[in-house]
Amino acid sequence: MSLKGILSIATYPGLYRHVAQAKNGLIVESIVDGKRNIAFATSRISALEDISIYTNDGDVKLSEVYKNLYKALDGKPTPFAPKKASDQELTELFTKALPNWDTDRVYISDIKRAYAWYNILVEKGFVDGKDEEETEAKAEPEAAEAEPEAKPKAKKAKAEAKEEPVEGEIKTRKRTRKKAEPKEDDAK
Repeated sequence: MSLKGILSIATYPGLYRHVAQAKNGLIVESIVDGKRNIAFATSRISALEDISIYTNDGDVKLSEVYKNLYKALDGKPTPFAPKKASDQELTELFTKALPNWDTDRVYISDIKRAYAWYNILVEKGFVDGKDEEETEAKAEPEAAEAEPEAKPKAKKAKAEAKEEPVEGEIKTRKRTRKKAEPKEDDAK
């Protein structure tokens, strides 16, 4: 599972996929409905691949948490609506996915947001139980096979078709003329 190119943008609902760079921001496409927008440079944009969750032992990437959550739920979305669920339901399921999460630094609002993103990603097929390395290793050979064969260069064929000028002649579009012979005075 790879969260590469998936963004969360403050004040924009849902998740977005990075499409292209614009002059004054990013062109993004909604994962939910496929509509494209511009996320301006002044917006707070967070890449999901860079987000991690605090644990008692250090930090754990969000993709690892989602992989564990996917296994705990057998590939299904959460059985409750994250915004309406009780704190106890939220923390119980989160403890199954990440047993040593830091209860002092990870807030319930963070867990709700993580569940909301997880539900969107599972619904659209972005989350699976595989590691990032496995996903990237599969993608690389497929990309290599998809590359078309290089076409012969037309410039080379055109260059071969052109005649080389004979020494002492200058080729122009309409006519050929002889170079002026250097005068003996100019040669010295």
